[in-house]
Parts: sequence; structure tokens; C-alpha cells
Amino acid sequence: MSEPASLPEDRRLGLLSRLVWWLLIGLYKGLGWRAVGKMPDARKFVIAGASHTSNWDFMVFLGTVHEKGVRPRFIGKHSLFKWPLRGFMRDMGGIPVDRTKRADLVRQVTDAFNRHDDFKLIIAIEGTRSPTEQWRTGFYHIAMAAGVPIVCAGPDYDRKLGVIGPIIHPTGDYDADMAPAFEFFKRLKPRHPENALFPDGGTFIDEPHGIE
Repeated sequence: MSEPASLPEDRRLGLLSRLVWWLLIGLYKGLGWRAVGKMPDARKFVIAGASHTSNWDFMVFLGTVHEKGVRPRFIGKHSLFKWPLRGFMRDMGGIPVDRTKRADLVRQVTDAFNRHDDFKLIIAIEGTRSPTEQWRTGFYHIAMAAGVPIVCAGPDYDRKLGVIGPIIHPTGDYDADMAPAFEFFKRLKPRHPENALFPDGGTFIDEPHGIE
């Protein structure tokens, strides 16, 4: 099995990272998942992932973007990027941030976008697997500050699809910009539908999402 495209800092995966990567992609394919929808023709964007109701979602997100030829980055606490985890975290696409400086988080991630020619950041935008209508908005502010689009993506467990959906170009009007995203996410059946809530008060809608 091939390594992920566009490895950070042009580095090869270490043995542990390679084994973890092969295991997750192998599970994704072995369980019959496939990716549908189209990624934008851009070198930088934020991938907004939802609904996130299970630990299995990580495997689905990783397999989906891999199938689409994308090497995702993710945000991690800077304390995790120390020996012995430092190499593993960077191999897997991790970007260290100091979460104690909460007001500075957007700038830290925007700086990471500016330092790289190719940067696709994936964020689970609910921020928790538990039911919540209070989704985090940091992903939106990061995209605004970095001047990049937001790509909506999520798991449809009913059809075993990792679905790439609407592409949002943030204007500063969060509610208006994200309205089509929420309607898209509502039509993806999560592993635990009872835990899927949305900022507008809606819940999972058992109707086709129209992307095959």
C-alpha cells in the first residue's frame, strides 16, 4: 500500500506510522467504504468534518481523503509533539498548537497555512462525540483569516460512503455561509444518529443527500 501523498516536510513515514496508516486504510477498504464527491482544485483548504459520533469516524475521514488523493493535516496540543511521540505525530500530519493561548489559536493555524504551499486541514467541527448544538466556529475563523475555502465532508454509515459535499467560501456571515453545510450534514447518517444535533436545532434527516 502506498504512503499518503504530500508527506509533511518531504519525510518518509517511520515504521510505526506506516503500520498505523496501513491498518486504518486497510480497514476502510476492507469494510467496504468508498469516497464520493469532488475535492476543490486548490492546494489549501479546511475540511470541515461532521457528524462525529464515533471513534470509527477517524478511520472513515482518513480513508476518504486518502482515496481523493489528499494528505490531511490536523491540529494537536503542542505537548504531544515531544519525544517519543513527536515523529509519529508529524508523520500523521499533526501541527502543534498551544491551546492555552485560546485567543491566539486562529493566528497559530493561519501561520501554518502561510508557511506551506500545500496545506489541507481537517477539523471535526462539533468538537465532541456527545450530542451538542454548540458546534465550534474556530474552523470558520481560520478559513476566513487564511483566505481559503471550507470543504464539507462526512460519513454516511447507511451506504458506507465518505461524502465530499458543498464548498463554502466564507464571507464573514457565518449563519448564511454555513446554512447549506448544515443541510448537507443532516442527510448523512452517522454511526449514532441519536447523538447528531445541529446548531440550528435540527436533527438527522433520513433523506438522500444526492451525491453518489
